[in-house]
This record gives sequence, structure tokens and C-alpha cells, in this order.
Amino acid sequence: MRKLILFMHTSLDGFVAGPKGEMDWIIVSEEMFDHAAQQTAQADTALYGRVTYQMMESYWPTAGDKPNASKHDKEHSAWYNKVEKAVVSKTMQGENLPNTNIISEDILGKIVSLKEASGKNIVMFGSPAVAHVLMAKNLIDDYWLFVNPILLGEGIPLFKDIKERTKLKFVASETFSSGVVYLHYKKI
Repeated sequence: MRKLILFMHTSLDGFVAGPKGEMDWIIVSEEMFDHAAQQTAQADTALYGRVTYQMMESYWPTAGDKPNASKHDKEHSAWYNKVEKAVVSKTMQGENLPNTNIISEDILGKIVSLKEASGKNIVMFGSPAVAHVLMAKNLIDDYWLFVNPILLGEGIPLFKDIKERTKLKFVASETFSSGVVYLHYKKI
């Protein structure tokens, strides 16, 4: 079975976005991108909620083609353009997009089918509403959390609606020069 890996930035007080979805506090760096690229290289499917997908789709398809594109922009753009994308969205239902499967009904069943299909890992970037549903059903296998050195006080929580305990095993951590701490846990 393929692993479903959640990549998520969070504030120290556990929020993934501000009250209006603001993410201007998230710190990113080439150092962090290099680290994350190790995992994306082991994945052939990206899972998104609609909002995150539209944000990614507005940048990544052509990011590597720009004259000032960074190493990460070139590499991630190439990866993004070749992987299968699964988007959880009721409003995009029926859209026909290249390399993209819109999941509008039986979300949990279709995510389980994705995990059971042959292939490499599935990575999910952000998409907190989808993450909350998948966490509540214990479908996330690995958590790659990037804890940013900020307290937001309010916003969209990282964890929500979890009804039962999920035991996790610590795998690794790293502190980046920006002060962001990477934590990797896997489901036992």
C-alpha cells in the first residue's frame, strides 16, 4: 500500500493559516525545499484540496521556465508537471484537466483506492480541510510538519475533529537556519 504523506506548515501554537486563510507568515527557503525534494522524489501523486490546488496550479506549471527560476523552481515545476494530481472538490466536479483527477464524491473511498493502487507515495501539501477529514479517519501515514517561529493566536488549526488516538513514531527532526523546525512522525 502506498503511503499518504502530509506536508504542512504550522505556527508554534498549531495553526496552518490565519483566520482568513493568511499564509504570509510561512517561512520558506532553498534549504527547506532541498529537504522536501527528497520526499517528493519518492512520490508520483499529489493530493490537494481545491484552494491549494488552484494556488499551486497558478504557479508551478511554468515556474521552472522563468528566466530567474531557482533550482527548486525548476525541479519542483518539472515534478509537478509529471505527477498525477488528485483534487478534492465539489465545485470542480466534471472538469477535465491534464494529469488531474477530481474527487467530488465518496472522498474517503477514493482516497483509500488511491492508497491501494500501485505506484509511489502520495504527498499532500497543505489543504487543511481535506487533511482534517483524512486525519479523523486515520488515513495519513506520515506527518512532515514545518513549525514556524510565530504565534498566530487564532486561525485554521492543524488538528481538528480527531475522535480517537493515533499513535505516532518520531522519525526525524531538523532545525533550519530560518528557525523553522521540521518534525517527521509516522503512524504506527
